[in-house]
Amino acid sequence: MTEEKSGRPLGKKGLFEFIFPVEYDFEAMLALQAEKTLDCVYSLLQWLKKTPLDEPQQLMHLEMQVDAMRYDMEEKLMASFSTPFDRQDIYSLSRQMDYIVNFSYETAREIFAFEVQPDDAILGMAEALFKGTQCTAAGVRAMGRDKKRAEELIHSARSAMRTIDDIYIQSMAKILRTDDPMDAIRKREVYHHLRDAGRALRTTVDILHHAVVGLS
Repeated sequence: MTEEKSGRPLGKKGLFEFIFPVEYDFEAMLALQAEKTLDCVYSLLQWLKKTPLDEPQQLMHLEMQVDAMRYDMEEKLMASFSTPFDRQDIYSLSRQMDYIVNFSYETAREIFAFEVQPDDAILGMAEALFKGTQCTAAGVRAMGRDKKRAEELIHSARSAMRTIDDIYIQSMAKILRTDDPMDAIRKREVYHHLRDAGRALRTTVDILHHAVVGLS
């Protein structure tokens, strides 16, 4: 809507967007990637509950889909003159969500390859990762429409991240006191990858928060 039709003067940002309209809906693309990321973490959680565990084929396919979405977004960022918010935030948010997917898939691959039986620590960290990713996906959807709601979801996601760290430290302390060093080594690798997924979630949330604060 132009200044003449709306009766309101165009602000600095509005004038820029009127002259250089955004070619792609990056917010919708990020929301779609966030949903696919959530699908991947949910798939990991459900896979961990299977008995016996099979190869994580669904996680592999989801990882490939998220990779394709990220590459497509990167190409559009390169081709786009204007973006709805900071270009670096869009890129980094997409990249960090992809890291969550990567670490989720690598966790499942290691569990299957190392023949690790998912214990309470693994399930607990996966549950917390799912809750945090769920809040993050909802926050991505809300960031351009409801900043207050996005802030609430960011706070909840950070609570889930602290849970991952707490479980990691407590479970590591426990397995280091066991009499089975090989079992401890295998589980330590799995715990570490789940914590890496939690750290990717932490960075994703920090970038989301920066984007929300920067939106007018």
